[in-house]
Amino acid sequence: MDLKLPHLGEGADSGTVVNLFVKEGDQLAKDQAVLELENEKAVATIPATSAGTVTKVFVKAGEKISVGQRILSLTEAAGKADSTPKKNNGESQAAKPKSRKPEPEEESEEEEEQTDSEEQESTESPGPEPVASPALRKMARDLGLDLSRVRGSERGGRIALEDVRAYVQKLQQSSAKAKQSGSVSSTKAAAADSHDFAKWGPIAKRPLTPLRQVIARRMLENWNAIPHVTQFDHVDITDLMALRKKYAPAYQQKGAHLTITSFALKAIVEALKKHPVFNSSLDEAAQELVYKEYYHIGVAVDTEAGLMVPVIRDVDKKNLLELSVEIEQIAKKARDRKITAEDIKGGSFTISNQGGIGGAHFTPIVNKPEVAILGLGRGASQAVVRENKIEARLMLPIALSYDHRVIDGGTAARFTMDLLQAFQNLKEENVKI
Repeated sequence: MDLKLPHLGEGADSGTVVNLFVKEGDQLAKDQAVLELENEKAVATIPATSAGTVTKVFVKAGEKISVGQRILSLTEAAGKADSTPKKNNGESQAAKPKSRKPEPEEESEEEEEQTDSEEQESTESPGPEPVASPALRKMARDLGLDLSRVRGSERGGRIALEDVRAYVQKLQQSSAKAKQSGSVSSTKAAAADSHDFAKWGPIAKRPLTPLRQVIARRMLENWNAIPHVTQFDHVDITDLMALRKKYAPAYQQKGAHLTITSFALKAIVEALKKHPVFNSSLDEAAQELVYKEYYHIGVAVDTEAGLMVPVIRDVDKKNLLELSVEIEQIAKKARDRKITAEDIKGGSFTISNQGGIGGAHFTPIVNKPEVAILGLGRGASQAVVRENKIEARLMLPIALSYDHRVIDGGTAARFTMDLLQAFQNLKEENVKI
């Protein structure tokens, strides 16, 4: 039997083989891991569906494969391969005379109709047999045409030769359009990649990893599909960092790191509750805004392979300790490439914290179908006027990018002001454990 790549989930029909765990001659147990497949920033393990011996492997690491493609051939364990009872009737199968299959020209009309009926029964989606003459059905079979897709023009929906010709012509026109479109795309791609950099000096080439290809495609789609506006500001986190310094040791004893990201998650949810449009998505087909009554926040994680955005669910229902523990767990999971497709789906808002690396303001790209994303830079001590006095305060640069089709500048400014207040007014009782 063949082990084929199963359905990977909604919208996922292919992936790249990251690791292959078997080779020809290996004994496989049912549900044993066969390979790891990377798809849309996630890595999934594909198990064996049956036990047996691997007779041939059809894929290799780094290869892109699609749903339904053969992964390996397997000889099933003894006792399973020949479970169908054989008919004897007093004589061996070898002694039975073989009847000669008639040539197509010799088939009678009754035999041909019976063959057609059997073929209809063997299809994946059996339905009413198309009404057509035996000769027309034979022609369609020879051409590989599915007559159930042809609309009959004669009485009772009977299919005529003209109907088949019209259907074939329609297929040819569709194929020509697809080829023309592909040719134009290929020409544009070739023009974009036609630079010969080697003539100016030494170069080195490295192929894009599958993850980097996904990131590139997603960023381009998001940037082209969403009219971005970015709102900049600073948050005074002097008092917040004093609380962090006071309680960080207690959090470490619980196996968690109290970080600015933990505080940011709590502040974001408070602001989102006051401005639910930032927790929505635009349904372009229905021309509706979908307001989400849950708060699943994506947290961008910088890994060696590239940026990943796992989602922390129900942030509004968790305290700072729970959030700090979960941030630590998902960051490790992302860096170890153990993120699943489910881990990166269902977010309603995203936060990207670059403060640990450095830099100030930047313009994060909205993660479609979300409508906003918050970027955090590195906090720095600045001279600030407070009550007519100049003081040194720790100021955190923030950048709020949003979809201008959904959110106007005034709404974004009000959201930002409430977000600043949520950061600056966090109570000590919310930090205690």
